[in-house]
Amino acid sequence: MASLNPDDAKRLAAAKALELVKPGMRLGLGTGTTAAHFVDLLGAKVAEGLDVRCVPTSERTRTQAASFQIPLTTLDEMPQLDLTVDGADEFDPHLRLIKGGGGAHLREKIVACASERLVIITDASKAVQTLGKFPLPVEINVFGNEATRQMIQRVASACSCEGEVKFRLNPSGHPFVTDNGHYIVDCFFGAIPDPEKLSCALLEIPGVIEHGLFLGLAKAVICAGPEGIEIFGQID
Repeated sequence: MASLNPDDAKRLAAAKALELVKPGMRLGLGTGTTAAHFVDLLGAKVAEGLDVRCVPTSERTRTQAASFQIPLTTLDEMPQLDLTVDGADEFDPHLRLIKGGGGAHLREKIVACASERLVIITDASKAVQTLGKFPLPVEINVFGNEATRQMIQRVASACSCEGEVKFRLNPSGHPFVTDNGHYIVDCFFGAIPDPEKLSCALLEIPGVIEHGLFLGLAKAVICAGPEGIEIFGQID
């Protein structure tokens, strides 16, 4: 296992999560490089006859899943799910997460909350003792976006989170726009001493749609690294 590279580790974690999938399950499909491995492996099982119905968390995941002819539906048609498998940008020993590096955290959180279980698949580089090294994404309304950005900065400072709050830009230099038509600001705090306090404070700002702190949602993290698979939390 010593030579396992990060991409191989992600696929190994995805393969372990695939063991949780049973015929007839209602699944949420996450977004990102690690989740893409899960969709890839799930597609091979569907081709072999596995019967599942899935809700994707982004248009990118929808396109990938459709290419494998994975049966897709929506939360409006199927509002309760058995299991969601997704990646994370960071996780701490309490299974608190930062998600949203791909800009899909609003849909990811809606799908996660509609699921009986959220299982996270990662490589070992995503494990941290304190959340915040990865920039925290906050999805905001386009209207009044600069005022909202400044309010986020002030609220964060009151929660002992210091660092720049910047609009996410696409390669052309224009604001990144989510699948939901919103902007994202990335918060470069370095450390978030009290994620729960910051979560509540951010959600009180009228222009904030959702943030990338996932607190109390993950039942387990399947983490693959040089030593193989390590499971945090309860996978069953």
